[in-house]
Amino acid sequence: MTLTPTLMTLDALMPGKSGTVIQIKPTAADDGVDLARRLMELGFVPGERIRMLKRGMPGGEPLAIKVGNATFALRRFEAALISIKTE
Repeated sequence: MTLTPTLMTLDALMPGKSGTVIQIKPTAADDGVDLARRLMELGFVPGERIRMLKRGMPGGEPLAIKVGNATFALRRFEAALISIKTE
């Protein structure tokens, strides 16, 4: 039995799990492209390994995400722009 990787958005990743960035999809809003560019500048680029460290309480925000040697806090709507492949 082999486990196949699944595609999902970063906001759905459970704490302690890892994945690889596949793409960043800007939203239809005017600032969507700027937000996608900013996420890429922070290191969320295709092929980069990420790890969900923790979800804040209450409401599950912010999300603590490890990218390379850096840790970032993202809001759920920001994390929803990032498509990942789980491991």
